[in-house]
Amino acid sequence: MFNVFYNSNIFAWIEKIISFINSIFFVLLIIGLSFALILSPPDYLQGDSVRIMYVHVPAAWIGLASFTCIAFLSISYFIFKIKNLILIIKSILPIGLMFTCIAIVTGSIWGQPTWGTFWAWDARITSMVILVLFYILLIASQKLILDEDKANKISSIIAVVGLINIPIIKYSVEWWNTLHQPASIKITGTSTIHSSMLMPLLLMFLVLILYCALIFLMKYKTEIIRIKKKNLKRL
Repeated sequence: MFNVFYNSNIFAWIEKIISFINSIFFVLLIIGLSFALILSPPDYLQGDSVRIMYVHVPAAWIGLASFTCIAFLSISYFIFKIKNLILIIKSILPIGLMFTCIAIVTGSIWGQPTWGTFWAWDARITSMVILVLFYILLIASQKLILDEDKANKISSIIAVVGLINIPIIKYSVEWWNTLHQPASIKITGTSTIHSSMLMPLLLMFLVLILYCALIFLMKYKTEIIRIKKKNLKRL
């Protein structure tokens, strides 16, 4: 079933992509940090504390996008039983959990000078904590349930249920009164963030996406090797 993954070509392609990302990553990181920490202007109200945004916002985007991707991959696995989807899900899980935690921590640090407190149980923050719990449940189901098919089914159900939380996170600042500010970047509407801050933000988002790609490829390669060893033991 996984013979397609045993082809050495897949590993060669992974190594080529990793090498390419490595060749541009640190250059883009230096450029991104230069704009975020030095060249971008301070906010007229928040001052230099606004620079936390350049990590906080992309981290939140990645955390939400990762779980959304996992949920739809889980639905596809539930319908089509494509085993490779589970490997992809397992490779995305640590990325999503890590960046969701980064978003919460950086948001807390940003909250102190902005709101006067590190923590408030408002709708946005609470729903983000719930997202972390869903990530932990997914990882625990894969690690603790020995029956692989059962683990995959349970994790798929958890992912689908957790998908309900994504729009709650997105629209929490509009549905309830929260300390968290409304979205400054809107795809269908007028963005309220100035271009001098938008460009560094998107640049840092690109840098973190490349970092995610590195983590994903290395994790995906590890999962393929694990499956290969497991199948060889059965022979």
